[in-house]
Amino acid sequence: MSDNASSIASPSITGQFAVARAHATGRIGLFTGIGLVIANMIGSGVLTTAGYMADSLGPLWILAAWAIGGVVALAGAAVYAQLAEEMPESGGEYRYLSKLVHPYAGYVAGWTSLLVGFSAPVAMAGLAAGAYLSVLVGVDATIAAIVIIAAITAVHGLHLRTSSTTQDVLVAIKIVLLIAFVAVGLATGSNALPQWQPPQQMGLAATVGSFFNSLVFIGFCYSGWNAVTYVAAEFRDPRRDVWRAMWMGTLVVIAVYLAVNWVFVANLTPADLARVKTEDEKLTLGHVVLQHLVGETGALAMSSVVLVALVSSLSAMTLVGPRVYAAMARDGYLPKFFDGKDDAPPLASVVLQSAVAVALVLTQKFSVLLNNAGSVLTLTSMAAVIALVVRRSAKLSGAVKIAAATYVAFSSWALLFSIKETPSTLLWALAIFALAAAGYKMARRTNGGPSVQAPVVAQVDSGPRSLSEINRL
Repeated sequence: MSDNASSIASPSITGQFAVARAHATGRIGLFTGIGLVIANMIGSGVLTTAGYMADSLGPLWILAAWAIGGVVALAGAAVYAQLAEEMPESGGEYRYLSKLVHPYAGYVAGWTSLLVGFSAPVAMAGLAAGAYLSVLVGVDATIAAIVIIAAITAVHGLHLRTSSTTQDVLVAIKIVLLIAFVAVGLATGSNALPQWQPPQQMGLAATVGSFFNSLVFIGFCYSGWNAVTYVAAEFRDPRRDVWRAMWMGTLVVIAVYLAVNWVFVANLTPADLARVKTEDEKLTLGHVVLQHLVGETGALAMSSVVLVALVSSLSAMTLVGPRVYAAMARDGYLPKFFDGKDDAPPLASVVLQSAVAVALVLTQKFSVLLNNAGSVLTLTSMAAVIALVVRRSAKLSGAVKIAAATYVAFSSWALLFSIKETPSTLLWALAIFALAAAGYKMARRTNGGPSVQAPVVAQVDSGPRSLSEINRL
């Protein structure tokens, strides 16, 4: 990426967006934005989820579930594109809910981002990466997780160019390795339509029920499509590139997920698919496929693929998440030093998020983190979508309204299912609301009542069409 941000044509902008752009460095381009989306979405989930689904679903049902999960993610991206056009500033749900509902609603979303939105996934990725390193080189998994988190913190906390370049490289390696896996599977494995049946033979109604339940877990694998909205003000041209990055990144992930899962269902039996549940927790379906097709060397190589995928995800969340806390600091809801300096990453915010992640590594179980993080994130993103529809319904196109209804319907199902399976999720949510209420009251008392102003739509002298114009193409 070019260091000379001023070489990019700068649009005429007004209001609060001008303040955000003056503070930001404008160094994120479309390629890095797409990479952030891909890195946030693709972890180890795609390499294990089909193994759990195969108990009750056949191969075509599994592939259909991954396709529908992609459609839901695109629906969410369509609505967030509208949000990003109206509020092209960093902060994600913190910014959107502050403007559309109330500053307290945004403050709750900000705390959610810190406690479970980013810190918990960073902790999960670190724990999983540490587990793989323990297999590859025999180190202690917990210590390895902490070292990885600390190293990525240094990368993203000290220099903007190093941060974006590192992220680009990690994403490129991840995509190349996954494409290589698919290529090996297609070249050396079966490409015939699979005919196997799941061990649990059920009627149509029960199968459909199992299918919808599986969409909950697939939804977690697709989460992260909105990553670029947290760093929108740092794009060279946010009104043009934020929505493009969401759509392009999500489309790439859908293609990768479908290709990877085709290799799985075309080359593995239900017994093979079930190995991810009954054997070493560090085994993935990728290991099983390559073990069948090219032997133990291929299975070992898959550990490296998974390790890169996990570190890439951890890196992306360490780049993106702290921008939320920096935005809160600019608005007066956190101490000013969390905002950082111009032309530099918000170091204090990066360290804060990583410190919370390390605390979670040392105190929480992986499964607890997974359930609670996914559920609370679903709640805040769904709230942003609903807020847009309620406050801007008359201005929204029919396509955006349909996308919003689709996303809210599937998100509601996922949320209810998660609460049913893990009731402790409610305790996490209540704890976040309580902390947010106390922090919000203290911030208002300390700072004389900081607030977030109403959105000001940026005036662009030259640039892309509006979303309404795009919808007519």
